[in-house]
Amino acid sequence: MTTNYKKGDSDTRPWGTWEVLESANNYCVKKITVKPNAILSLQMHNFRAEHWIIAKGEAMIVLGEDTLYRKQDEAVYIPVKTKHRIKNTSQSEELVFIEVQTGDNLDEDDIIRFEDSYGRIG
Repeated sequence: MTTNYKKGDSDTRPWGTWEVLESANNYCVKKITVKPNAILSLQMHNFRAEHWIIAKGEAMIVLGEDTLYRKQDEAVYIPVKTKHRIKNTSQSEELVFIEVQTGDNLDEDDIIRFEDSYGRIG
């Protein structure tokens, strides 16, 4: 079981920010803030599943072949090896969600990007 995250780690991305709230060998909890109308890459993980809980705002979520909509107090589960992405549907408000990663490998290297609005493929 590996992770390269530790509590307090944070980063700014083109779409917003993330911060690690808690981390251990087989789980990591992040607070993720997405700018208005921003979208994360369409991606997949080989070694981890994710649980997303919407804390503020409304989101459009691609999960495999499905498109889902979630708002505050709603959640979605992303199984291992499932393509997924999230978009903030608001034009003016931030989207905030809690991401709980579980699995044997939580390294940042376990991100396979298929589409990215910010040129981060290849």
